[in-house]
Amino acid sequence: MDPNNMKTLSIVIPIFNEEQIIPELYERLKNAASQITDDYEFIFVNDGSKDASLIQLMRLTESDPRSFFINFSRNFGHQIAVTAGLDHCRGKAVVIIDGDLQDPPELIPELYKKYKEGFEVIYARREKRKGEGVFKKVTAKLFYRILRKLTNVDIPVDTGDFRLIDQKVVRYLKMMPEQNKFLRGQIAWLGFKQSEVLFNRDKRKFGKTGYSFSKMLSFAIDGITGFSNVPLASVTKIGFIISGAAFFIILYAIFAHYVLEQTVTGWTSLIISSLFIGGIQLVSIGIIGEYIGRINNNVQNRPLYIIDKTNITD
Repeated sequence: MDPNNMKTLSIVIPIFNEEQIIPELYERLKNAASQITDDYEFIFVNDGSKDASLIQLMRLTESDPRSFFINFSRNFGHQIAVTAGLDHCRGKAVVIIDGDLQDPPELIPELYKKYKEGFEVIYARREKRKGEGVFKKVTAKLFYRILRKLTNVDIPVDTGDFRLIDQKVVRYLKMMPEQNKFLRGQIAWLGFKQSEVLFNRDKRKFGKTGYSFSKMLSFAIDGITGFSNVPLASVTKIGFIISGAAFFIILYAIFAHYVLEQTVTGWTSLIISSLFIGGIQLVSIGIIGEYIGRINNNVQNRPLYIIDKTNITD
């Protein structure tokens, strides 16, 4: 990247069906960024929105030369949308923030203050999550703590993608071409000097979240399979445990038949044990399949995303 073409601050905002909130989002982002510098840029990434989000973004970027948009040919997912923004940003410091205003733009100056103190990754950690159900709060807490136990990467708990990162972190992220992105894990894996800023997450003002339960589950699987081999090792251990149990059951059956003269009978026990072992086998195959699926996605070497239109000129 040409040093003469760099900005002081870039803000990357993935957008999915946020037409109602874009005007307020833009004003709050502009107020936050202007407290830091006039040398900033906004990069809005429209991730296949079905509403008028693209029209709103095009109007906005026509009136503000510091605002840019990227429009995908279809929905590629939140993590890919963020990746596209990082691929095209020019800031020495880069902020990632969702476009639903649950993460307050007013926190950006505080993140930047930490950056000026010498930290290269400053993540926003949630103290409270307003407007979210008990199920989502509990599962989110469990996921991050389980992930932390399964991997040796210190992934901060109770954090999303809302953070500020140095341009050097962006450069290294571009060197990670895997298709199944889990950016908060990748950033943690890189290391560098990190800090945090606490905040209370707001509830959504309009619409509903684009993260359904199935998407959250897929995201969790990407995080675990991308940063831990513990599930694969567990499959091997479970196999040894079941094989050992089966061996002792065989010994007991022989002993009962020839010594106790009591032949072990009963279809119930046979069916239950068969179903149990069959279930374990299917789970094991599924775990192995998830890892093979990641390999398959990466060796296909398809582009992460397709840009339909943009006002960014390289």
